[in-house]
Amino acid sequence: MNNNFIDFKLDKNILKALNNLEYKKPSKVQAQTIPRLLEKQDIIVKSKTGSGKTASFAIPICENIDIDNNNVQALVVVPTRELAIQVKEEISNIGRLKKIRCCVIYGKQPIREQISSLKQRVHVVVTTPGRIIDHIERKTINVENVNCLIIDEADKMLNKGFIEQIDAIFENLPKEKNIGLFSATIDKDIEYVCEKYMNNPLRIEIENDTKIAKKQIDESFINISENEKYETLKKIIYKENPKSIIIFANTRDKVNKLFNQMKKDKFLVKELHGDMSQEKRIYAIKDFKENKFNVLVSSDVASRGIHIEDISLVINYDVPRDKENYIHRIGRTGRKDKFGKAITIMTNRDEKYLNEIQEYIGYNINEIKEIDENEVIDGKIKFENSKSKIIKDKRIRQPEKKVHSEVTRIYLNGGKKKKIRVLDIVGALTNLKGITGDDIGVIEVQDLCSYVDILNHKGEALLKSYKEINIKKKLVKMKRDNQNT
Repeated sequence: MNNNFIDFKLDKNILKALNNLEYKKPSKVQAQTIPRLLEKQDIIVKSKTGSGKTASFAIPICENIDIDNNNVQALVVVPTRELAIQVKEEISNIGRLKKIRCCVIYGKQPIREQISSLKQRVHVVVTTPGRIIDHIERKTINVENVNCLIIDEADKMLNKGFIEQIDAIFENLPKEKNIGLFSATIDKDIEYVCEKYMNNPLRIEIENDTKIAKKQIDESFINISENEKYETLKKIIYKENPKSIIIFANTRDKVNKLFNQMKKDKFLVKELHGDMSQEKRIYAIKDFKENKFNVLVSSDVASRGIHIEDISLVINYDVPRDKENYIHRIGRTGRKDKFGKAITIMTNRDEKYLNEIQEYIGYNINEIKEIDENEVIDGKIKFENSKSKIIKDKRIRQPEKKVHSEVTRIYLNGGKKKKIRVLDIVGALTNLKGITGDDIGVIEVQDLCSYVDILNHKGEALLKSYKEINIKKKLVKMKRDNQNT
């Protein structure tokens, strides 16, 4: 058993990044998975959401990347845009000090920008199925050097809507590659991929300590009539007085209707569903993570891929029709070693679906017979006080926590339209006093501007000494990138 990340004999820059990210000890899934992927063994991993499985494939991906090979070497395929963005962030943070460039591509994002990004030095691509197939067909991505394929949330990826796309991805990748399938549940479609594409895969199932697991998420349900649902929802919120809460509804219309009701009742609430633009969805998740509001009403778009710590309560306003979605919804709370609560509101017509869920999870969910009105009254006062504090804190702009203090991301006001390339930026910077190639990290050249990671605590001194630099006989202004430090 590997009790520390140092036991995996990782690159010093990855170990440093993990320390900066406050990864203390490997979780169960990380301890069992990382060594196998480092050895390039095919694996099928069943592990509950929130167990740290993203890092369990992100760490070996970053370790196995040949930094001198500028081609795409690893592909991570995920079911949703939200999950793609968050997986990309984690891989980028883990690989940043090793100078690994990871990019994310998904649908409903301008394809021209993606093509431009893929033309640059990219080692890892995180993507949704339809969009990667689009790029393969357009020949705007070179996958000839891909030696690692990860399919995350495999049960979702391999349902009827995705299985043909997954087939198409496999058929376009090199035959010799390392494959990892990660999922909270295992079904027949995963068996299909295993038999067709994988080479004697090792099955890893992370058994959670039953006592801890049952304590970690306190599950219950309450049976009421349809016209009592909204008032019951408010009572539950006030009684439980959660720090943060996700409320799941089954349809986009229901999400929108519930959001408007709660907004009218002065809750600090936002909605999340598939009809929203990607930009609005990204900002909703970002603001929720930053505690700018404490109630998120969502469709199942948020049941997977939202990695937010300290969600203390999940409420199923509607009983999910898909029993697997129940697992993914309640998995938003009780993550890692945290504790949480999940309450399902049901009516008599939901009984069939609740029974299916209980049969699927293998135990009975506790029933709430009544809600103590005194606890509701007391809890409401506390909940309103918490709301006031959030509003007050929003007025005081909090500085964003910087993960890698030794890195300064700088902005240059010149890019492709000024015929500036990565090599030109490297050449210009290494001509400056005190900067060597080792001090220059990931570089991203866009049409009108460029971004550069300056490593080894040298960014501050560089910005003090230079407000502009000469690149290809053009004066280019230089400043800190405050959007992404």
